[in-house]
Amino acid sequence: MARIREGYRGEGPGAFTPDGCAVDMYDRLPVREEPEMIALGAREGARTLLELGCGAGRVTHALVERGWEVTAVDESSEMLDRVRGAKTVLSTIEDLRLGERFDVVLLASYLVHTVEPAFRRAMLDACRAHVADDGVVLIQREGVGWHDQLPRISRHPDGAVKILSSEPIGDGVRAVHIEYEFKDATWVHEFRCRPLTDEEFEAILAESNLALDGHLDELRTWARVLPVV
Repeated sequence: MARIREGYRGEGPGAFTPDGCAVDMYDRLPVREEPEMIALGAREGARTLLELGCGAGRVTHALVERGWEVTAVDESSEMLDRVRGAKTVLSTIEDLRLGERFDVVLLASYLVHTVEPAFRRAMLDACRAHVADDGVVLIQREGVGWHDQLPRISRHPDGAVKILSSEPIGDGVRAVHIEYEFKDATWVHEFRCRPLTDEEFEAILAESNLALDGHLDELRTWARVLPVV
């Protein structure tokens, strides 16, 4: 889910990130289809990957196990303390200035749907600044029917993730409610997001000198984006 700077409430001990996410909860969540989508979208021979908003390493660890050289970025030191096997960088995405380029830049967790256009533009500018000229940017976006086919439950070995509702609150913004259930704890997450049509998505990419190359899945959740050289 998009880690927008909005309300979070939950049950369970542990640290919280600057944007209100429970570190313990993110540390428990399993990796899903991300490694397969990255393998599908990357160019042959790609090895270096910049993961923006890595959290506690849910995706990072799976990528390291598959041989990727990962640089993992997050604004939470508590999150980065959980990351293993990757180079870690403590930074917000919008302020990132590494001075190097990567075969793959990953912007997952629906972060492109942040409410603030200026913040979204800064994140996409960071993607463009750090992707190699022959590299790719992989962006996870809200797919077909994401806000309509609710409630929606995704089960994992230790529990389930339930997207309960998505309500319009004005100015194109929606409020989404999610429950993360585990055998011994439940977190309730509320956040704000801004849905994007295909036309809007391609327009904001163009503002950052990026271009949509296509989608990697039928639901159009994973976008393969190329730098405009």
